Amino acid sequence: MKKNLLVLSLLMLTVSCKSQNETAVLNTKVSVSQENPKLVIGIVVDQMRYDYLTRFYNKFGEGGFKLLMNEGFNCKNNHYNYIPTYTGPGHASVYTGTTPKYHGIIANYWYDKEIKESVYCAGDDTVRSVGTEANSGQMSPSRMKTTSFADENRLFTQMRGKTIGISIKDRGAILPAGHTANAAYWFQGKDEGNWITSSFYRDNLPNWVTSFNTSEVAESYLKIWNTLYDIDTYTESGSDLNTFEGGFKGKETATFPYDLKALSKDNKGFDILKATAYGNALTTDFAIAAIDGEQLGQDAITDVLAVSYSSTDYVGHNFGVNSKEVQDTYIRLDKDIERLINALDAKVGKGEYTLFLTSDHGAIEVPSYLQSVGIPAGYVDNKANKEKFKAFMEKTFGASDLIENVSNNQLFLNREKLALLNLDLEVVQKKIVNEIINYPNIDKVYTASAMSSTSFSNGIEELIQNGFNQKRSGDVIVVNDPSYISYSKTGSTHGSGLNYDTHVPLLFYGKGIVKGSTFQKTKIVDIAPTISALLGISFPNGATGLPLEFVLE
Repeated sequence: MKKNLLVLSLLMLTVSCKSQNETAVLNTKVSVSQENPKLVIGIVVDQMRYDYLTRFYNKFGEGGFKLLMNEGFNCKNNHYNYIPTYTGPGHASVYTGTTPKYHGIIANYWYDKEIKESVYCAGDDTVRSVGTEANSGQMSPSRMKTTSFADENRLFTQMRGKTIGISIKDRGAILPAGHTANAAYWFQGKDEGNWITSSFYRDNLPNWVTSFNTSEVAESYLKIWNTLYDIDTYTESGSDLNTFEGGFKGKETATFPYDLKALSKDNKGFDILKATAYGNALTTDFAIAAIDGEQLGQDAITDVLAVSYSSTDYVGHNFGVNSKEVQDTYIRLDKDIERLINALDAKVGKGEYTLFLTSDHGAIEVPSYLQSVGIPAGYVDNKANKEKFKAFMEKTFGASDLIENVSNNQLFLNREKLALLNLDLEVVQKKIVNEIINYPNIDKVYTASAMSSTSFSNGIEELIQNGFNQKRSGDVIVVNDPSYISYSKTGSTHGSGLNYDTHVPLLFYGKGIVKGSTFQKTKIVDIAPTISALLGISFPNGATGLPLEFVLE
């Protein structure tokens, strides 16, 4: 009996010790998992197709894109899961973890059905400009309906974790930074060349911004833009002289080199920098100044720095996907990203920050170029379609003014006029669909009623539905044929649900990130939940994406 009691006591002691050891191990794990990065840096490269990583890979250095790809985690099959693939919706989706259906940023500009006029995704006439007399500072994130992960980090840290947004474009700085940001800064070009903000954030520019603006850094980039390396080595892009590029006013050909100082006179002054590789360099300069000026990542409370490189988009729109200008811009951007990473290592500490890099959308090869090599592509004849559609509306409904607005491949019906003519909304929508689907180079047409009443789980229909906001979107949604656009015959654009617009990079690097890669399909809306999971904070309140567990340690 005593022997049994002794065995039982030893067994209980063993269990107790095991339990204590497990508790100690568990507590250790919790302690480690709660040791968050000092700084999260989100980089959005505007209009960056995924294949730019692979196409220009051999021209990159070891410390920029290659470092992120080889020492971080590379999601090689990352896509946007909605239409339209525009800048405003893209930046909002990256940081909110959801689509326009929920966050409400359905385009850069859209028709507001209540006030009967076009509105800008970041526009806000209730605030004033700070740093300029122009109205370009009247901006805020007020039209974005949901929180960003930066907002959730601010709430979690009792507003002690800072958030700063930076971009040449206002919307590229404002939407990622969210509603609770300490500040968002964007570039005021023309004859100013300054970084500005809005009274939504603060009433004056901080000293570090004023110092940067008076340092003449912007002026220093009004110089010759030539290729970084011998142009003959740029074998990953087309010929420099061709008929598929726009170029700058005051220069007969869209060919290197470009004298930006001389050309600035005919191209809105400092605005010319936006459409060159130097706009990215200027953005990097300002981002590094922000790390110092705001003391980001200098304590144990996680800060967020949202950086968007906008010049890649301006260059792509002007010169096109296959241009020497695009290639040089990415070769130079690689150097800027390396410079930013080096600054983070020095100022925040290597292994003390987490960084992700993605894009807000891709871009189509210039359709006129695709035509020249035998690929189906082209331009929608909007003028002919408009005349044909007007005749249809008069014949069918006895009125040509039933359409209130056409924008973003959507038609908005005049509800008051429909009621006056005693016309059924859904019937009119369906008749318009049956008409437009017969027009050349129109692939699909859908009614708002279908988007509101039917649940789509795949295909282009799912993408349209994810981008459809019942209160803000139009009555009829039109989808063009693949590689057919409404645009000039020079330069590239974007907006579709096809792979050239949806497939974008997604790279994670730094603290809490494993080294590796995957071809598993990931979605842009997975980024915010992944960062939220890493930080142990609430997901953005409208998030529909899922954490990418395989990315996290």
